[in-house]
Amino acid sequence: MDNELAITIRMKKLAVLLRDARLAAGRLPAECATALGVALEEYKRYENGEAAPSLPELEALAYYLDVPASHFWGSRSLSESDSGAAAADQIAQSLAMRREAIGSALASLREARGKTIGELSEVTGIPAGELESYESGTTAVPAPRLEVLVRELDGSLQDFTGGAGPVGDWIRARSNIGQLLEMPAELQEFVCKPFNRPYLEIAHRLSTMEVNKLRNVAEGILEITL
Repeated sequence: MDNELAITIRMKKLAVLLRDARLAAGRLPAECATALGVALEEYKRYENGEAAPSLPELEALAYYLDVPASHFWGSRSLSESDSGAAAADQIAQSLAMRREAIGSALASLREARGKTIGELSEVTGIPAGELESYESGTTAVPAPRLEVLVRELDGSLQDFTGGAGPVGDWIRARSNIGQLLEMPAELQEFVCKPFNRPYLEIAHRLSTMEVNKLRNVAEGILEITL
């Protein structure tokens, strides 16, 4: 295959990936054009495979559309990355698990505060039958009602967020990314370099050690260095 043909084929693939990422992000061509600072017609040429954005433009689009920059170097669309049916099934399972976990946590918090369902019903105005269905996991607790219940029980809504399953994993991943971005630039760079992973693994193991074992390790290091 000659270079010109390879470039043409790649431009067509890139056009599909661009459009796919834009649709997944719910953006309009005009919005992407404005973000890049190019004319709308020029951006449309990108999505039609008639022209190709530069590397900095691709990086900017990855940022704007919230997709990995590597997406544009692959050949799979975002919709192909995971089966829609499989994703929906995972979400359904996650919702059921979270409904039961929140109900159990709510019941534990109520019991820890020494309140009966009847007493909680009286102070919140929520029927006792509904509270029972919430705690059993039969019925999902509407978010505003959960706020009222947690506040009345002197709890923290943060203790009810996240949880297990793909949605919880996604929430924790986003939280971890946010915390990483709050670190100084030099620490971010250190964490992201693959060859620094052994140091991070050592730090993780040290953080989980018992105090006495950690003290022994520190004393051993001091003996070596003195």
